[in-house]
Amino acid sequence: MSKTILLTRHDKIGDFITALPMAKVLKEQTNYKIIFLVSNINYPLAKNIPYIDEVVVFEKDLFKMVKKIKSLKVDVSISAYIDTFLGMVLFLSGIKVRIAPSTKIAQIFFNKKVIQRRSRVEKTEWEYNLDLLKALDKNLNITYHPPYFLHPFTPSSLHPFIIFHPGYGGSSDGNLTKEDYWRLIVKANRFIDVYITFGPDDKKIKDFFKLKIKNEKLKIMVKDDFKDIWEFAKFIAKSKLFISTSTGPMHLAGLMDVPTLSFFGDSLFASSKRWATISQKSKQNNFEVPQNYDESFYKKIEKKMIELIN
Repeated sequence: MSKTILLTRHDKIGDFITALPMAKVLKEQTNYKIIFLVSNINYPLAKNIPYIDEVVVFEKDLFKMVKKIKSLKVDVSISAYIDTFLGMVLFLSGIKVRIAPSTKIAQIFFNKKVIQRRSRVEKTEWEYNLDLLKALDKNLNITYHPPYFLHPFTPSSLHPFIIFHPGYGGSSDGNLTKEDYWRLIVKANRFIDVYITFGPDDKKIKDFFKLKIKNEKLKIMVKDDFKDIWEFAKFIAKSKLFISTSTGPMHLAGLMDVPTLSFFGDSLFASSKRWATISQKSKQNNFEVPQNYDESFYKKIEKKMIELIN
């Protein structure tokens, strides 16, 4: 009889995507039934991942979560990110083997702890997550070979387009100014169709770009009517290039193995050394953005964008 493993990453979009390599390795190399505990926003995406068998939505209700997890009859849990509430849920659910990074006071609820010191940024976030599997079975091959999601939504050669996502929902430490995004958009629009996408927290910056498009009478499309992040991911998968800061949609593009032009903070913790996408390295074009970057830095980005478009 196959056993059940519960993977948990119950926070933002990008954080969840960096935990997906764990699920794929387990699906390919073990007989576990793989259940993933995710935040509500990630549910539409998680249920469409072929190497996840079942998805559970995280709720901040201790009694309800313990009851839900107990009913799943989980043998092992592996948590890529922990807090005290999650630790209590997994402990009270009676899971015999509970694996997690050795961090925060929440580690007292776990009985297999892995010392990682992620603040040293010796590898990417998804590599740290894969390392947790060694606490389950040291014989697992955790070598990662992208792409991780073979999608049927191939870019159109008849009407190719690229996507700019200038917002960041408060989760970015390095980004271009909205004025420089607009310069890139205008330049790109000379060569290819352009869409600008936004998240639910990007109203202010969306108004800026809508006004620019209206005033300059350019044929640039704004798209923000996605039903959920799965619909957004399918749209991204049809694009030729995705340009954004280091945020959830960038990781969606990486999951779909779409070429990215991405902006990161210039501190080690916020850099691409930790937060790079799970796409093929050849598809990644990463820039660490200084807080007060100059015109020559902007020109490097513009040059790279034109190379990628052509």
